[in-house]
Amino acid sequence: MRRRGFALAAALAMTVTGTLSGCASGTSAESDGAVKVGLVTSTSGLVAAYGKQFTEGFKAGLNHATDGTGEAGGTKIEVTYHDDASDPAKATATATDLIGKGYKIITGSVSSGVATQLAPLADQNKILFISGAAAADTITGVNDHTFRSGRQTWQDVKTAESFLGTVKGKTVMVFAQDYAFGKANVAAVEAVLGKAGGATVKPVLVPLKTTDFTPFARQVIDAEPDLLFVAWAGDTAANMWRTLAQQKVFDSTKVVTGLADRATFDTFGPAADKINFLAHYFAEATDNAPAKAMAKELGATPDIFHNDGFTAAQMVVRAVEQGADVPKMIKGLEGWSFTNPKGEVTVRPQDHALLQPMFQAGLSGTTPELVGTLSPEKVAPPVSGAK
Repeated sequence: MRRRGFALAAALAMTVTGTLSGCASGTSAESDGAVKVGLVTSTSGLVAAYGKQFTEGFKAGLNHATDGTGEAGGTKIEVTYHDDASDPAKATATATDLIGKGYKIITGSVSSGVATQLAPLADQNKILFISGAAAADTITGVNDHTFRSGRQTWQDVKTAESFLGTVKGKTVMVFAQDYAFGKANVAAVEAVLGKAGGATVKPVLVPLKTTDFTPFARQVIDAEPDLLFVAWAGDTAANMWRTLAQQKVFDSTKVVTGLADRATFDTFGPAADKINFLAHYFAEATDNAPAKAMAKELGATPDIFHNDGFTAAQMVVRAVEQGADVPKMIKGLEGWSFTNPKGEVTVRPQDHALLQPMFQAGLSGTTPELVGTLSPEKVAPPVSGAK
């Protein structure tokens, strides 16, 4: 059993099924030789857009990785699709039902709340769980049966650190909403930049119902931090960014936030060109063969979590190439290096962290631009467990 790292859990299970390979959903894996894969993600609820991207990316990745055959190593891959409705309990019930029907692989979680519930279930039932876009650091190293296809929070925060070069002895302020999401980001920054990096971390937590952000912006001005890390979600974002600009926060400190899905790009308004963005993935960052294949399969510009779905499919194919035996699947994934749409990535064998490049970005209006690429080693999280 692996040791857990620090926690960052966000909330994120009506079942919709279909098969990619055309196998009948009621046919057992034992009778037809197929390996059954359950994609359980949020296609309704709070993060439905993320689940939609993951699913689209997965289908594109599976078609690419199997050359359109839906097979790996001569074995059919039978995929069914299930909506977890942003409900960890429902996701657990769905996964439990699939496991009872002989499914060997579960993937798709775009929610840390879902992923942290499915990981122990996978370990207890000895199946393979490839977590999707869920960023909680606790997923890394939680057990031998759990992997991830996206980045984790440590990699996000290390990318933010790169805009300062070094944070030791400096002051980092976290500007966030006063609820679970915001507090989790404060905890992450305190762990990565504070405890591990030697910075002084100060939170400014804004009540959710706030409409006048001026007093909170003034707190930032008065504190004169070296870096302002903004963690924000929801429909008050545009007003918040406008207030920070009006109060000239950008004139006194370096401001960093995450570049999310493309639908959010216009919320930054005139402040866009003054913000430093840490980025997990955006289409303009790379132009390698998997990135081109993903864009071609989608028939549109890929978004942030299309990459995670595409990568999960690549990992599923790699696992199935080892045969239907789960321990062999695990062994085949551990230490595996491959090219996904982001670039060269590696599944670290000790704890299944996905070592990957991260990006610095800027926005020109609503067009993202690559500023810099951080190597997988530069943003690698500490090993959270060992066999």
